[in-house]
This record gives sequence, C-alpha cells and structure tokens, in this order.
Amino acid sequence: MKATIVTVGDEILIGQIVDTNSGVIAKFLDKIGIGVHEMLSITDDKQHILQTLSSLQNKVDVVIITGGLGPTKDDITKKTLCEYFDDELIIDSKVLAHVTQLIEQYFKRPITKLNQDQALVPSKCEVLFNQVGTAPGMWLQKEGTVFISLPGVPYEMKYLMENEVIPRLISKYERPFIIHKTILTYGVGESLLAERIEIWEDNLPEFIKLAYLPSPGRVRLRISARGTDEVVLQNEIKIQVEKLKLIISDCIVGFEEDETIEVVLGKLLAKKKLTFSTAESCTGGKIASIITSISGSSNYFKGSVVSYATEAKVNLLGVSQEKIDKFSVVSSQIAEEMAIQAQKIFKTDFSIATTGNAGPNKGDADAEVGTVFIAIATPKGVYSEEFNFGQPREKVIDRAVNKALEIIYKEILKNY
Repeated sequence: MKATIVTVGDEILIGQIVDTNSGVIAKFLDKIGIGVHEMLSITDDKQHILQTLSSLQNKVDVVIITGGLGPTKDDITKKTLCEYFDDELIIDSKVLAHVTQLIEQYFKRPITKLNQDQALVPSKCEVLFNQVGTAPGMWLQKEGTVFISLPGVPYEMKYLMENEVIPRLISKYERPFIIHKTILTYGVGESLLAERIEIWEDNLPEFIKLAYLPSPGRVRLRISARGTDEVVLQNEIKIQVEKLKLIISDCIVGFEEDETIEVVLGKLLAKKKLTFSTAESCTGGKIASIITSISGSSNYFKGSVVSYATEAKVNLLGVSQEKIDKFSVVSSQIAEEMAIQAQKIFKTDFSIATTGNAGPNKGDADAEVGTVFIAIATPKGVYSEEFNFGQPREKVIDRAVNKALEIIYKEILKNY
C-alpha cells in the first residue's frame, strides 16, 4: 500500500514554520504497514491543490492532506475539495453543536458566522469528529484513492490520526507487516561502521533492509523487515540483531529508536544510584539541556555551571587564573580543573567539563578552531581528551555534546 502526505500552506514554503505534521503522520502509517510514497508541500492556491489531487488520483491508495481548514478566507481546502469531488458544503449538526459549546464555554462569547462555517463539510464526506478542536477531518473517496483532509494544528491532527484515521484504515485495508528495530551506536563513524558490518549486511535476507541514520558522534542502524508473517519477521530480526551484537558490541548503547544516549545514560545512572554534573564552556549548557529534557533526570543530574567567558570560569567555578594564564583557557588542564570544581560544587560522583573553540573566531584562546577538550571527574580521579571537530560551529557543538555523553557512559559501564 502506498500513501502520499500533502501539507497545504504558504507559511511552510516560505520557511515561516517547519512542517512537523508529515513526520508524525508517516510514523502512524508505517506502524500499520502503509508506506509513504512521497511528501508534498503546496501553496494555498486552488488550482495548485486541484492539480495535486488529480495527479495523485489512482497513483496511491491514500492521500492525507493537512492544513487550510481554518475559518478565515485564506483557508480554501474544503471549498477546493468540493470542486474536485463535484460536491457542495453543508452544515454538520454534530460539529456545529461542538463548535458552539467550545466557543461559548471557553471563550465566553457568542458564536460568529466564521465559527459556524467550521461546521461546513462536503456532503459526500465521512466526517472525522475533532474532539480537541473546531475543524473536523474529512474522509472522501474517488475511484481507487481515499482522500483524508485534516487540520494543520499539530495536536488536532495527531488526535484525528490516532482516534479516527488509523482505525478506519485498519478496518478498510489488508496491509503487510512492517517491523523496525533501531540500534544506536556511538563513537564510530558511518563509513567505518559500514566496513565493520559489510559481510553481515551483504548476507541479510531479501525481506530485511538496513538504513544508516548518521548524526554528529552517533549512527543509528535501522533494520526493517516487511512481509505477511509477523512471527517470521520478528524472529529473523532478533537473529540478525544478535549477529550484529557479536560484531559491534563495543559501540552499541541502545536498541530502540527512542533510546537515545541521554535516555540510556540516565537509566544507567539511576540503576547504579550515581550522580553527575556539568561545567560547560563551548557547549553553552547544551549537555545539561539534553539531560534535563528526560523525565526523572533530577534523580541523577544535580546541576551545571555554564562558564562561557573566562571570568566566569574564575569567579563561578573557581578555576585558577594562574593556570589559565599558563596553559590557556582551551587546554586539558583547564578542562580538568573545571570538571573537578563542578564535582565539588554539586557534590556529585561524576562531572563532565567542556572547553574549546567552536568558531568561527578563536575567542579567548589561540587553539585551532574546532578544538575541544572534554574532561571527566570520577570518584577515582580526573582525565581529559582532546578533539578537533572541524567546522562549522554547529557541528563542533553537537559533536562535543555527543562525545561528552559517550565518555561518561563508557566510563560508568566499564568501571562502576
């Protein structure tokens, strides 16, 4: 089965907002065995919408459209659907009652004509009732293609996908099983990783595919199996993962798409009842931000000092000005001193510190742009490593953050 996702809105095409809906919809469809053939973003223009619908007719089984269902004049999706399906708009009494209740109960004012128009739907459509908003979804079919129109508000779209669209698609279509297993690796680049697992990859069964999903400092390996027998697919993926673990066990840190390094590290710290803190310079608090995005992180993460400027390292962390003058602010000695001081301030088992030149200018040090020192203070002592992450600036910061998390994870796993 094939699907196409269409987002309607000039605001996406001019970069005013980022389309997050397509990714969410694609995940919903993938879980029930419907493959996304393509994703399109088109303008708020009637002819463009009509041409797009016509081009997709009978080319795919399902077209899911988001956007253009609001009450204002620039929201033209409903009227355009009526033209494409040779239909007319009618008031849906259930939707009108819902919209009236929302407006009067929550906004404490009478319903307007624009609000009432939210209850207008094509007469031929199956209404997808939107419990969390005013714009209903619409399900229409023409020949071999189902067209589903959803509001562009992300939480409304997600509600309708989960509660209205997916149940109907499951009921209507027989679909293959698509099973994914994502393996998170750290510390080995994509090309080197590919070399290490080349023989294993070449011998995968035809119904299993491997995808490399690299980002700075980490590579996700996604194993995908597609077929009609779910048990066979699950068993084969399990066999292949066990084979892979024998080859690259040294760099595997997780086995699910949502098991990021910060999640895995948090579980490890909680299990072993260990705590840590950070002292960040070139990473600007990003390590702390990532860690604290995880629910329950206060159990093991105690705090951070973002000592971006040299004087902050001296005045807040207590790093010696004499050491800075002697070794430079970007050096292993200062990174280690930062880690030790943070460990003392927050009274933690571990502390990670970063100092470096992220670029594009050198700042307070003469070290080459891209140079980063990462230090870790442990119950047994302190040590540091030097890296050069190149450019641009964003790459340096991201790779430094990922490397710092990798260092503390491997230190705990190996020695504690």
